[in-house]
Amino acid sequence: MPLTVPKQIRLARRLLDQHYATPITIEALGSQVALSPYYLIRAFKHIYKQTPHQYLIGRRIAKAKELLRNTQISVTEICAAVGFESLGSFSTLFRKATGLSPRAYRASSLPAASPTYIPLCVCFLHGIQDLPDF
Repeated sequence: MPLTVPKQIRLARRLLDQHYATPITIEALGSQVALSPYYLIRAFKHIYKQTPHQYLIGRRIAKAKELLRNTQISVTEICAAVGFESLGSFSTLFRKATGLSPRAYRASSLPAASPTYIPLCVCFLHGIQDLPDF
């Protein structure tokens, strides 16, 4: 039993999710889901409100954001790990998506230093009188 078009489109999305880090062409993707590249683009956009290429870039940027937040891997290594072939295009697309360069995004996502909290009972125990107003 052949797949219906919505199932073929979901399969295309699943393939993009699984293979986001590898080079993939619309022709290869269309071949894997048994749709012409042009029909695949139109149907994908109709269902997901973006083209397969836009979806793939979004997926790569999301993974890059995760790596920038949670690892100390260099920006260049992250660029390659998520499937971009050019550091320049990665930085440009990342800035367009987030409003920040990859390096600035990493710096802004570092955990902020939490203020020192001294329990009220300790203040009373040690005679600390100058308490902040809350």
